[in-house]
Amino acid sequence: MSSSVAGTVSPTRQAMRRMRRDRSARVGLVVVALLIVIAAAAPLLVRLAGQDATTYHIDLLDPARGNAPRGAIGGASGTHWFGVEPLTGRDLFSIVVLGLRTSLFIAVVVTLITTVVGTLAGISAAYFGGWYDAVLSRLLDFLFGFPQLVFMIALGIVVPARFPRWLLLILVLSFFGWAGLARLIRNQARSLVAREFVEAARSVGSSGWMVITRELLPNLLGPVLVVATLAIPGYIGAEAALSFLGVGVPPPTPSLGRSISDSIAWVYTGADPWFLLFPGAMLFLAVLGFTLLGDGVRDVFDVRLRRTN
Repeated sequence: MSSSVAGTVSPTRQAMRRMRRDRSARVGLVVVALLIVIAAAAPLLVRLAGQDATTYHIDLLDPARGNAPRGAIGGASGTHWFGVEPLTGRDLFSIVVLGLRTSLFIAVVVTLITTVVGTLAGISAAYFGGWYDAVLSRLLDFLFGFPQLVFMIALGIVVPARFPRWLLLILVLSFFGWAGLARLIRNQARSLVAREFVEAARSVGSSGWMVITRELLPNLLGPVLVVATLAIPGYIGAEAALSFLGVGVPPPTPSLGRSISDSIAWVYTGADPWFLLFPGAMLFLAVLGFTLLGDGVRDVFDVRLRRTN
């Protein structure tokens, strides 16, 4: 009996072991950790480079080439590590690392909001049922059928410019983003509501909030973590897409999506194809890292999708 107890491994430790064996999850974790460090230390990195994202270096541009950067690789040098931005001469390294900071901040805040709201809404709908569940279900149907992208673009045009655009992006993305998780958690929580441990908690007089937070929520942490991890790259891409379309974070705040949008004409004409390389690579790494990490988390918590080694 003692040997069987000693050989028992907790579910958390088993999950960590599976995570360590998952090569793609390890790669994703390393990439995500590196990106978080870069984003957190972005102001320090910019100061170490001796640059900023607002100073114009017109002397580094070539008027004969439409104010494209002088030199090779977009004007990259020991002073400007990623080169400079066409037309303005702003330091591209500063723009890229601060743009990553902007994208990660918006994506993480939106993910936190949508995860909390979606989880609580889904569990409460499954637990209380009745008219509350019916109203929430109709609201979810409405949100899923609403033309979100058109609404976001229109709202970005209508809202006064003095309203902070980063806050507007967080509010709009959060308003539409919680619905998917709420429906998933609602469907999974409905199978738990009738279980014996929930009935036992009710029989001893536990309140609805106590049952939701102490009985139902711990049993749903797996799918919540999976959806939250996979949601971050989606929100990074959404922020970049809205900035690409001109309704995201306005200048002079750096944005990867806006830099990619500005680079299209320079790539098309061939005047400065390097302008696309660094913002595009940073956005690609951010989406790839969180996607690999999210796939690893999903494989750990979902037995049906777990890969065999």
